Amino acid sequence: MKLSVIAAMAQNRTIGINNTLPWRIPEDLRHFKTLTMGHHIIMGRKTFDSIGKPLPGRTTVVVTRNRKQELPPGCLVAHSLEEAIAACAGDEEVFIAGGAELYAQAMPLADTLYLTELQQEVDGDAHFPELDRGAWQEVSREERSQAEPQALEYHFVIYRRSK
Repeated sequence: MKLSVIAAMAQNRTIGINNTLPWRIPEDLRHFKTLTMGHHIIMGRKTFDSIGKPLPGRTTVVVTRNRKQELPPGCLVAHSLEEAIAACAGDEEVFIAGGAELYAQAMPLADTLYLTELQQEVDGDAHFPELDRGAWQEVSREERSQAEPQALEYHFVIYRRSK
């Protein structure tokens, strides 16, 4: 099983504010859907709450400390990252989709990073872990921009763990 981290972050590593994304990038949402379709997505409870429902065509695994957590059909509950990964047995690629605490736990285990890197700093209260550039090799970068709903430049970047 390949463990991949997928995130969008600003230059200052911001990934969220008030449990929501601090930007709107429709193309990034399509990119996320294309990459994750048919796979398991592991996310923390607060990230799940911000989405509000399981994502169609994927198995959502929610990591929570709450032993009595109830989730809608289509979701699996796990109480640790390790338990969540075990629940994904048989999937060739599993995606860690946030939030900040889960990203920090997953980074030492991840094989691939799919990052949407905004080319500006953004205020926020949730941040992606510091990236150890020596541990990762950039294998592709696609430069993108949008005028609406807000003017932004961003790159779709794939990193693989250095051998």
